[in-house]
Amino acid sequence: AVHPLWQSPLTIPGGTRQSPINIQWRDSVYDPFLKPLKISYDPTTCLHIWNNGYSFLVEFDDSADRSIIVGGPLENQYRLKQFHFHWGAISDWGSEHTVDSKFYPAELHLVHWNAVEYPSFEEAVMEGNGLAVIGVFLKLGARHDGLQTLVDALPAVRHK
Repeated sequence: AVHPLWQSPLTIPGGTRQSPINIQWRDSVYDPFLKPLKISYDPTTCLHIWNNGYSFLVEFDDSADRSIIVGGPLENQYRLKQFHFHWGAISDWGSEHTVDSKFYPAELHLVHWNAVEYPSFEEAVMEGNGLAVIGVFLKLGARHDGLQTLVDALPAVRHK
């Protein structure tokens, strides 16, 4: 079932804070009062990699506060649920978001949910303050051993 507030793009919780976003440097405003974002991930909370039919997800045990983010603009602590990537057929584009209309070859999304306000990820996803996603633009470059470990595991998740 579709959440009753999500009847059109204008009524989706978050309004203009929805994907895709074109970040424009000239419109960016520095906030000197913004606290640092603190990231604390426990790699032992990684559960599995799975194929959802159009991409792959790396899912984490989110039953306790072992992999979390806090601070920055967030009013609560958020638990890591999963991460996934966006990429394109060619290296010139693939990111979901842009900076000054420029695409990147790929984008990593680390998806967290507000476990302080909501009892489950499924409930949090329906609310305007339920999710916090860290987006990381990726460029082509030197080999990255941590990322290569993930890439090497992908042939094992060929089928949905």
